[in-house]
Amino acid sequence: MNRRAFAPLVGIVLFLAVWEGFVRVFHVRKFILRAPSTAVNYLWRFRGDYLDAAWVTVQHSMLGLLFALLIALVIGAVLASNRFAERATQPILVLVQVVPWLAYVSSVVLWLGSGTGPALFMVTLVCLPAFIFATVDGMRNVEPATLELMSSVDASRREVLFRVRLPSAAPTLFTTARFNVGLSLAIAYYVEGANFSNRGIGAIGRKAAASADQSDRLWAAVFSIAIVGVTALLLLSLLERTMLHWHAAQRTEPRKPQGSEAHDS
Repeated sequence: MNRRAFAPLVGIVLFLAVWEGFVRVFHVRKFILRAPSTAVNYLWRFRGDYLDAAWVTVQHSMLGLLFALLIALVIGAVLASNRFAERATQPILVLVQVVPWLAYVSSVVLWLGSGTGPALFMVTLVCLPAFIFATVDGMRNVEPATLELMSSVDASRREVLFRVRLPSAAPTLFTTARFNVGLSLAIAYYVEGANFSNRGIGAIGRKAAASADQSDRLWAAVFSIAIVGVTALLLLSLLERTMLHWHAAQRTEPRKPQGSEAHDS
């Protein structure tokens, strides 16, 4: 295992060790904070229940994230080519982004009912503005020489979009997706706990939080959502390296030729 892959593992182990030591040394009451070992042990004992719940939460968060991305690509492509439309739309996107989504979750649940609908709607809505901003910025961040070259070969607007503008926006979209992954999981977790449904990690967390003697169950839900998030980010990084292998940020640094150290000295 190389050092680059080993470093995150070291960071996680140290963080959990400090957490474990803090709880045990200061005898933190269990309804305030549980030791990681206790939560992981509970999670393992009831792994079937948490696996089923995690699959529901993954569907809510990842499908909502995908819907947000697809809608953002369409809207972003239009706004990138029309400054007036961008200026007219920007206040609405900012409004969606800055208004606390916790304030209107209950209204969405009353509107769409319990189950999958509210979760998908909320994840899509809240993650949409960041994807649109990333799409517009990425599509406009194209070298003028590249656009002149496409114009010289009479490339259509569709060809410019798919061959130049979308690839240009891809790195920014991946960066935004990293942020939106955590946001989508937080939204899915909360909506599952607020939409009167018994499905998803959020539903487990809601029931556990309502009782002071179920702290193990609550912290097992916290750990399960964290595991889902870390796994999603790892898969996203792998997808980015696969799809953007051509991008400069994904290339490894070239090795120095032999003897260059002596020459530099």
